[in-house]
Amino acid sequence: MKFEHFAINVPDAMAASRWYEDNLGLTVKKKMTESPHMIFLADDSGTVMLEIYNNPKGETLDFKNLHPLAVHLALVSEDPGADKKRLIDAGATEFSDDVLPDGSRLVMLRDPWGVCLQLCKRAVPMI
Repeated sequence: MKFEHFAINVPDAMAASRWYEDNLGLTVKKKMTESPHMIFLADDSGTVMLEIYNNPKGETLDFKNLHPLAVHLALVSEDPGADKKRLIDAGATEFSDDVLPDGSRLVMLRDPWGVCLQLCKRAVPMI
């Protein structure tokens, strides 16, 4: 099996989608403009999608108060420092910036709605 998508229920799916499109380079594969605003965003490989929606039938997690180790979206970054600055300028907040013993750099941010984003530059790519 392979992943098709990972889904998160957020308070403002349309605004979150625009932010992810503008700042993470994700591209819309399907966008429902009516409630529950199911929006499927693909990464630049075109093989994995994030679904963002707002469905009152399901729980919306309190992302701002969840520890990043509970749930986060990990993204490959060629320049975590530059990407961190750019995303903070766009409304993200920094949680941590670590260099692991193997030289990998992991930057943890929160998007404007509190969803954790991890910028990964691995010393040895995992995939």
